[in-house]
Amino acid sequence: MLFHFKDKFPQLNPYWDKYLEFQERMEVPAKTILLEEGKISHHYFYVEKGCVRAALNKQGDDKTVQFFFEKEGLTSLESFLKNTPSLFTIETIEPSVIYLLHKIKVKALMTELREEPGFADVILNILAQRQMHYMNEFVSFIRDTPEERYQKILQERPHIVQRVPQHYIASYLGITRVHLSRIKSALLKKGNR
Repeated sequence: MLFHFKDKFPQLNPYWDKYLEFQERMEVPAKTILLEEGKISHHYFYVEKGCVRAALNKQGDDKTVQFFFEKEGLTSLESFLKNTPSLFTIETIEPSVIYLLHKIKVKALMTELREEPGFADVILNILAQRQMHYMNEFVSFIRDTPEERYQKILQERPHIVQRVPQHYIASYLGITRVHLSRIKSALLKKGNR
C-alpha cells in the first residue's frame, strides 16, 4: 500500500481505498532506475519489498545520498513539487516491488484530506522527521569521521550493512571501498563486528 502513514488514520480508509486503483505496482530487478537525475519527478514511490537508493553523479563519481527499505516512501521532493529537474537518481538496489502514484493523484488526494482533523499535523510531523534525519546526516558528515559514521550505521541501522553492497555504503560514507575495508578490518581487530 502506497500510503505508509495510513495506519495512523484508520478513519480515512475510504480515501486510501479510493486511490488504490491509481497505484501502479511494479516488480523490478536490482539496478532499475525509477527516476533519472535531471528528469522531473512525476511519481511518488512506495517500497513494498526491496531496497532503493537516492544517488547523484559528481563528475562521473556516483554518490549515494540515502537508502529506503520496506514501508518507506520517497520522491525527489523539490522536483515533484516545483517541476524542476531532479538533483538525484532513484534506483533499486535489490529486486523490488514498488508502487507508484502519479503526482496529479497525490495532489488530488491531499486536497481531499486537507480538511480532515489532525491530518495536516501528521503530514507536518512526517516532513519534520525527514528534515531532522537529513540535518543529522549533514551534521554527522561534517562532525564525525568515516569510522564513526560507519559505527553509527552498525548500531542504528544494521540492516544497511546486511543488505546493501559495500560500494554503495562506501559511497554513502563518502569514502572509497578500500577505506571502508580498512575500517571494517580495524573494527574486527577491536572485536566490533
